[in-house]
Amino acid sequence: MDSPKETTPSISVRLFGSFEVRRDGVALTAADMGGCKPRHILEILLLNLGTPVSKTRLIDLLWGAGASDGSVATLESYISGIRRAIQPGQTKTGPLRTANSGYVLDPKLVDLDLFRFRDLVRDAGELPPDEAYPLMLEALEISAEPLLGFELASDWAEEARARHAAEKVALQILAAETAALLGKPDDAVNLVQAAIRAEPLNERAWTVLVTAYEQAGLPAEGLAAYDRCRRLFDRDLGCTPGPALQEAHLRLLRQRAESNSELSEVLAALLYLGERLNGPKSRQLPAAESRRMHENAGRVLDSFLQRVRAAV
Repeated sequence: MDSPKETTPSISVRLFGSFEVRRDGVALTAADMGGCKPRHILEILLLNLGTPVSKTRLIDLLWGAGASDGSVATLESYISGIRRAIQPGQTKTGPLRTANSGYVLDPKLVDLDLFRFRDLVRDAGELPPDEAYPLMLEALEISAEPLLGFELASDWAEEARARHAAEKVALQILAAETAALLGKPDDAVNLVQAAIRAEPLNERAWTVLVTAYEQAGLPAEGLAAYDRCRRLFDRDLGCTPGPALQEAHLRLLRQRAESNSELSEVLAALLYLGERLNGPKSRQLPAAESRRMHENAGRVLDSFLQRVRAAV
């Protein structure tokens, strides 16, 4: 008995970068679809691959308040043109089907780059880090160019871009965390910097960046990154970084000071004075000991500041 044949996609579609539909190895253009509006219809159905979209919804997305009594007939005419382009001679068996007073694309018959991206992300979430990491990188490579970057004037396209942008940033951060876990701090830095460019106020991303610099043995870069984050949060949010980021900052300060005895003394003095100003009142030292430590911390800081002023 013959085993059932696996369904082969009828068309492959690219929504990242330049829009492209390929059928039997041949690229189809917007003109082959019948113009911009048919292309928009196909794109909307692709964004909802496997989920029916009603005629009413399509008309609202395409024409909005400008829809007329003839919009349904126009939509049906456009659908006929799309069918002729992507499934000639296969009205009932091709990827574009009529369903629930609307239309749907059969996901078994469409190879869509956006859904390959999501499938890779889903699969990566079910695997251990060393197996998940290559899938994450493959998904990021697929989505290297903007989603629907050629559709600049459509609200539905902007909504799709915003949703995907959030998905991509989440993946970049997860991939960076995974890279750090696998002992690849340089990769983690590169991945999370891309996330920060997209979402400058994402604290999780900044935390990954600072800790990746710490892991790479680059305390100066980590401290500079923390300072950029602190200034940005203060300016745009009116707050300071959270506890995890502050703890990473403190570790970097100590790492930076370890190789320089003077910096180590200055940091110790600052930590002592900071603790005395803000720490728990129960940690009281004898008066003489407290005075001696205060005086020593003051001398260390005064000497350091004098050297700084002389050098500037």
